[in-house]
Amino acid sequence: MPTSKLIREVQALRERLDDWNYQYYVLDQPTVPDAEYDRCMRRLNELEAQHPALQRPDSPTQRVGAAPLDKFRQVSHEIPMLSLDNAFDEQAMLDFNRRLLDRLGAQYQPLEFACEPKLDGIAVSLLYRDGLLERGATRGDGSTGEDITHNVRTIACIPLRLRGAGFPGLLEVRGEIYMPRAGFEALNELARQRGDKTFVNPRNAAAGSLRQLDARITAQRPLQMCCYGVGQVQGGALPDTHFEVLASLQEWGLRINPESRVVSGIDACDAYYRELAARRELLPYDIDGIVYKVNQLALQQRLGFVSRAPRWAIARKFPAQEEMTRLLDVEFQVGRTGAITPVARLAPVFVGGVTVSNATLHNADEIARLGLRLGDTVIVRRAGDVIPQIVSVVQSRRPAGAAEIVFPQRCPVCGSAVERSGDEAVLRCMGGLVCAAQQKAAIRHFASRRAMDIDGLGDKLIDQLVERGLVENVAGLYRLTREQLLGLERMGEKSADNLLQALEASKHTSLPRFLFALGIREVGEATALALARHFGSWEALAGASEEQLLQVDDVGPVVADHLVQFFDSPSSMEVVAQLRAAGVSWPDLAVAAAELPLAGQTWVVTGKLEAMDRDAAKAALQALGAKVAGSVSARTHCVVAGPGAGSKLGRATELGIEVIDEAAFQALLARHGSAG
Repeated sequence: MPTSKLIREVQALRERLDDWNYQYYVLDQPTVPDAEYDRCMRRLNELEAQHPALQRPDSPTQRVGAAPLDKFRQVSHEIPMLSLDNAFDEQAMLDFNRRLLDRLGAQYQPLEFACEPKLDGIAVSLLYRDGLLERGATRGDGSTGEDITHNVRTIACIPLRLRGAGFPGLLEVRGEIYMPRAGFEALNELARQRGDKTFVNPRNAAAGSLRQLDARITAQRPLQMCCYGVGQVQGGALPDTHFEVLASLQEWGLRINPESRVVSGIDACDAYYRELAARRELLPYDIDGIVYKVNQLALQQRLGFVSRAPRWAIARKFPAQEEMTRLLDVEFQVGRTGAITPVARLAPVFVGGVTVSNATLHNADEIARLGLRLGDTVIVRRAGDVIPQIVSVVQSRRPAGAAEIVFPQRCPVCGSAVERSGDEAVLRCMGGLVCAAQQKAAIRHFASRRAMDIDGLGDKLIDQLVERGLVENVAGLYRLTREQLLGLERMGEKSADNLLQALEASKHTSLPRFLFALGIREVGEATALALARHFGSWEALAGASEEQLLQVDDVGPVVADHLVQFFDSPSSMEVVAQLRAAGVSWPDLAVAAAELPLAGQTWVVTGKLEAMDRDAAKAALQALGAKVAGSVSARTHCVVAGPGAGSKLGRATELGIEVIDEAAFQALLARHGSAG
């Protein structure tokens, strides 16, 4: 049975990883190096593997990446774009090879591997129909990406029409769009000449270029793409090995990495790694490791997948780059939940191709572990990100009288008391919504796309609203007037009117969204949905005891405690009352989850639907109590198959699972009053 300390560690790791995923994938503003992210992900993987009771479907270990931006049309990936497990040393590669042979049998030794440099760019999907480029999309969260067709069409190395013959009627090509170093330097030099902001590194430059709404801007950026595999394939056959598939893509006019090769055996993989590591700085583009894939596609199919990665592939990462510098100061930042995070201010140092001057220190325990003092010479490690990790202190260079790092006894923003509860590593401000830092973070979360979805309420505008005293909490957003908005910096009449319209539209929401938007600690989207389904109404949920809360799937003792604290807080409940008085409303889920018509059933939606998009179909099924999965298994109850349904339809047929078309699906929804 996991201890409360272990539960808290797992929850802290999840919160940290979720924050980093958001900063890296959504904002394109990474805040920690890959080495630190990988360390936390490995630790969380270990804990969940050791204690299956701690596993949750919304854990960062079960997801790829993070959510797509809302300024592009969303695209569902028929076959998920998964991430790769990582290896950090030779032993991890030997373990990988052993796991493969354990599953396949010793007769396959030595295994044949396709080896490719791991480019530091943006994963994308290109869909070709009858040889013509039909769609380009980002990976997004692995299941849903962003439609960037208008931008990928401007990249010269991406063919608008495939060359030659023999390609499948429907071919989804996957690869990495990146910016070569020379192009990156030229782009930044031009920005400096114009007085514009420069990009931090080539990966951020590529990401920013692909997320331009004006494709003419993208066309001016020196982007390239290398293909590394395929997704959907219909109306044709491909070769039997991964490397031959890449060769076919090259024949059809698509670019593959010239450093790719096939080797036999795990020792040859190590030799390839060492060779490319020696030439890494001579390559015209950034790479952060090597990707190894079992070359035979039939063996890949036998090996299959785990929840977030294929068993037949792994990425061996290069060691993070390190340098020495001096710790000048430590500042303290306050987050949405009141967590006070120490941030190291460093003497600027050039490491990993970037000049860095700050690093996160996480908490007091991390500072104690390092034995860190002000003025210390420290070793910092950077692996492709902006903010490095402090990995150790050079004790021999400690100056006389180096001062200890003292955590504040009062919040550095609002002056409220700070506390560290139990064994929790994080120090928290107790000011709640009195604290401006927490106010801003809470409003940002409340307005986010997956919460109340208030378009046009950006960070700078939130800063102004809080700092001018116009909004003290999220309820204050709905009391804003046109005159108040027009008095803000860079706020014109059209922008003010659009924001007021967005605020009005956001009042019509759902109970799960509202719960998530409130920012109750540990209550993510999945937990909010489970709570809403279980209790059906706000009143039933708010009046629930801790014992009743613990009966909900996905709610453990810590989550239940946070919920009880929220509902027992007069200030929190007053904010909710103000929101409801302002007109924020939702339809109650009057029927308990267990009584819903599809309760306990798992459904899959595949292919293109005409009457509604896939997200709407998923929401309709969930409203009827069904779980909606991304893949077909023996536990699947029914598959909704529209035109273009591929491998999922075939899998359902193999397993004898019921399949219905869109007409039957609409009839089902109509019978239960959930028609789209």
